[in-house]
Amino acid sequence: MTSSSPAVAAPTARNARWLVVALITIGVIIAYTDRINLSSALPEIRRSFPLSPEASGILLSAFFWSYTLLQMPAGWVVDRFGLKWPYAAGLFLWSAVSAATALVSSLNGLIAVRIALGIGESIVTPASMRYIRKNFAEHERGLPIGIFMSGTKYGPAIGAPIATYLVLGFGWRWMFVLNGALCILWLVPWLLLVRNEAGTLPDEPRAEEAVSWGAILGTPFMWGTCIATFCYMYFVYFCMTWMPTYFKERFGFSLTASGWFTFMSFGGLATIAILSGWAADRLIARGRNPVTVRKAFTIVGFVLAFSEIFGAFSSSATATLFLAVFSLSGLGLATANYWALTQTMTPAVASARVAGVQNTAANLAGIAAPWITGTLVQKTGNFNAPLIAVGFWLVVGVGCYLFLVRERYALR
Repeated sequence: MTSSSPAVAAPTARNARWLVVALITIGVIIAYTDRINLSSALPEIRRSFPLSPEASGILLSAFFWSYTLLQMPAGWVVDRFGLKWPYAAGLFLWSAVSAATALVSSLNGLIAVRIALGIGESIVTPASMRYIRKNFAEHERGLPIGIFMSGTKYGPAIGAPIATYLVLGFGWRWMFVLNGALCILWLVPWLLLVRNEAGTLPDEPRAEEAVSWGAILGTPFMWGTCIATFCYMYFVYFCMTWMPTYFKERFGFSLTASGWFTFMSFGGLATIAILSGWAADRLIARGRNPVTVRKAFTIVGFVLAFSEIFGAFSSSATATLFLAVFSLSGLGLATANYWALTQTMTPAVASARVAGVQNTAANLAGIAAPWITGTLVQKTGNFNAPLIAVGFWLVVGVGCYLFLVRERYALR
């Protein structure tokens, strides 16, 4: 197992690091708000563009084509040059692109701006995970990761109802303009408060000399982590992209009601993520094995998430809603801990590149889940098959953590 002391030691710096955690959390909330607003606007956009379910699935996945492709290059950039300026440039780009969506007048144009949005957002996770890995020790790392990862859930939870309100009040084009323009304000505190952490610490070798790409990609631990991350995110992206349409088409929910469902389910997931990260930290601080603790939380989270599948066989809107919220909230037990587990088994010097590899797998699910779901809905006429597919991937994820993500395979 590989672990190192946090990079920051001075008391003032140790206090300031929580301000940075707050900023990167707000940053990822902004990113996910801009990522999910298309899903909230899709029913209205389909009035402007006659999109089939399959075409809608392709559009919803377009963001992830560039975002996924650039995860490993983004990790290399952050390990080599630091996080301040790459992150600032990325946020400016994706906010401008989000606002420019209002100018689009064709399906191909929508796909193009979603690809550009993915380019801008590719820096977020590698930069954020590097900061946490280098500034927090093992026994305190679950809480900041839980807080940061909660932003990936609060983003949809907050963004869905806000986007819905703006779409209904001002139209889908103005929703994109307001979302993109207001998000640029985040750059002011970021540029004032964050110092750049370029390269490595004085007592560390250069990242590319210490841990090669071959070493990163050649261990069963990394393969198990990547497959399980795909499984986790397949479920999340299914909920993020298709759930509003699912409830509208199956139970006749309004756009507003679907938005509030997204708020409740992703809000529950985010809250459980923070609490479970903190709880795991406390167990580790008392002497429990970090790998065992974080794996246990992760596996239980996957098992609870499986309850979503029972909604496919229920005719009750109330029961289906409950299972949807319960399953996604239960997955929060895994959220902080499966990322913290990766850091436990990874040297700090390669943390951004490893995060890039893991996030590549996460966002392959972003490509696959909406596309496969749209295709299955078009072929079967309902959402039963897509929900069964979610259950299959969750079972695969549990298997990966049981048999491949093991301490003896840690990256050293």
